[in-house]
Amino acid sequence: MSDSLLVKFKDTDSPYSVTRKTVKSLAKHLDVSETMLVNIALASFAKEHLPSYEADNAALTDQDIHAIKQAAKPKLPKGKLLRKTSLFEM
Repeated sequence: MSDSLLVKFKDTDSPYSVTRKTVKSLAKHLDVSETMLVNIALASFAKEHLPSYEADNAALTDQDIHAIKQAAKPKLPKGKLLRKTSLFEM
C-alpha cells in the first residue's frame, strides 16, 4: 500500500512554491499525471540535495591507511619523475 501526502498550493508561484495551475500546466506539457509530476520533481530534488552514499561512521585508523597504501602500491607508477605539474602555485 502506498503512503499519501496532502499538498497545499500557494496563491502565487515563487522560488519555493507553485500554484495548482502551474502543476496542471506542467503535467499537461509533460504528458504525465499530477501525481507523477510531483514524484518526478521530488526525485530530482532528492538527487540534487541528498548524498548518494552513507555517512562515514569514523575517521580512518592508522591500520586502515596502511592497508590502503599497501593495496595501492602495485598500481602506482614506477621510474624516474619526468615532469611535475600543479593546479596551484607553490
